[in-house]
Amino acid sequence: MGTDYQRAREELGRRLRELRVESPDGRLTGVRLAERLGWQQSKISKLENGRQTPSDDDLRAWAEAVGQPAAFAELRSRLRGFESHLRSWRRLLAAGHGPVQETWNALVGESRTLYVWDNYVVNGMLQTADYARSLFECHANFRRSPRDMEDAVRARMKRQEWLYRPGKQLNVLMWESALRSQVCTPEVLAAQLDRLLGVVGMDTVRLGIVPLDAVLRLPPGSAFWVLDDRLVTVENWHAELWLEDAETIALYRRVWDALAESAVFGAEAQQVIARVRRSVKV
Repeated sequence: MGTDYQRAREELGRRLRELRVESPDGRLTGVRLAERLGWQQSKISKLENGRQTPSDDDLRAWAEAVGQPAAFAELRSRLRGFESHLRSWRRLLAAGHGPVQETWNALVGESRTLYVWDNYVVNGMLQTADYARSLFECHANFRRSPRDMEDAVRARMKRQEWLYRPGKQLNVLMWESALRSQVCTPEVLAAQLDRLLGVVGMDTVRLGIVPLDAVLRLPPGSAFWVLDDRLVTVENWHAELWLEDAETIALYRRVWDALAESAVFGAEAQQVIARVRRSVKV
């Protein structure tokens, strides 16, 4: 987590502790409050120490349990102030692309289930090393960021080990345009498409392709990741947006489901990939 985000969460935790200690019914212990709420005492501790982000329902229940229901509006306002966390690319890439990829390795490593939508390039979990290298070069040239290509490529390839671990599941949708993006040489693109053809049918991967001529329930929108039920990331040109509130996470899952209705899977997905592959002039 970024420093500003974590500081805001800790401030909210301190405010929750104040409300507990200053309860009109007399000072409440964490154990007593947990009993009132029907929660584990560990949840009280995590919230007060900024190690867990509360939901709106958590805040409402807390305010009522400590005898200060009017405080809910203030608590909710504090939560809304930091639930959207902007991670500036200028700041993130100051040390190069490698550290950013290592951060992503940690995020993905902690996750069991991923839901991903990509509409402009092949998803990083399924990229070849040469394709990834081409993308890092594009971004380094555009952003004038450090050219630590090989460190970044190694980190991204290491992340793909996740696909071979039991209990993991990657649910990835890609628009057909992502397959056609000529962000690399024809030879590299052809090899990348061959890689995708081999991915279809993997136990840990559910790959859907949305054909260009598919009827869409929603406009494609920005690429995003949903990591379990704890985090959504959305990538824009200026920043990476991290969203942790339950309502937003549920929204992005509904978006994914809506896009999936326009996708083809299995043999049909292979047919779309193969059609694009035949169009690449090597």
